[in-house]
Amino acid sequence: MKLIKLWESDLQKAYELQSSFPEQENGFVNVAYGLSFEEFVEYVQVRRNYSMSIGLKEGYVPDTVFVLVDDNNYVGIFNLRHELNEFLENGAGHIGYGIAKSYRRKGYATKGLALVLQEAKKIGIDEAYLSVNKNNTGSIKAQLNNGATIHHEDDLEYYTRIKL
Repeated sequence: MKLIKLWESDLQKAYELQSSFPEQENGFVNVAYGLSFEEFVEYVQVRRNYSMSIGLKEGYVPDTVFVLVDDNNYVGIFNLRHELNEFLENGAGHIGYGIAKSYRRKGYATKGLALVLQEAKKIGIDEAYLSVNKNNTGSIKAQLNNGATIHHEDDLEYYTRIKL
């Protein structure tokens, strides 16, 4: 199992994976929802630029989108934000992810998150901030399996921290 940067992936497979997610599900926001393949190719270039702080919109931080691949199957999407602003610190945090429906409940979120946490450590993050919808038990489990502690909560979400 490995992570591939979105722009280094097989774009057709990445597009099919990204297209399999609804616009929003369990806290995972699919910003490429509804794009044609041609629009997706442009989106991938924008994401590559964002990872290098090129063309960031106001209020955005550099981030890297990864595809989780297992035996040449594209199973999930992980987004690693390189730093936090106030909005992210009090909300989504460093990492967001989604696993394709056909691969859920098989440990991919736990394994993929472990790989992304290694990437986070490489870029100098010593404590990863995450959030999770309270009703998303699979994601909570994946975070706890990776050493998360619940830092605080509100009516809808847990806000977790993972020391790296």
